[in-house]
Amino acid sequence: MQTASTNICERMGRSQELSEFKRGTVIGCHLCNKSIREISLLLNIPQSTVSGIITKWKQLGTTATQPQSGRPCKMTERGQRMLKCRVQKSPTVCRVNS
Repeated sequence: MQTASTNICERMGRSQELSEFKRGTVIGCHLCNKSIREISLLLNIPQSTVSGIITKWKQLGTTATQPQSGRPCKMTERGQRMLKCRVQKSPTVCRVNS
């Protein structure tokens, strides 16, 4: 049986996120001039999470989760530059059949 004073990090996994209500509570405490440390102790949330929620709210004006940017590229920009350089140096070795 878990007690009420159990830290939230022990109850939830790393991949889960806080509920919209909990994030709103963090913002409400921030608007009442509570420090990040006070909010962290009051709600049993890590200070880094509290500061992240506040920063996101200041930048975007919302605490809702935003969609991801999409599927990452297979090659980085650096890899593309290196491949282009190799093809230019020796086009017969690096020739691509298309």
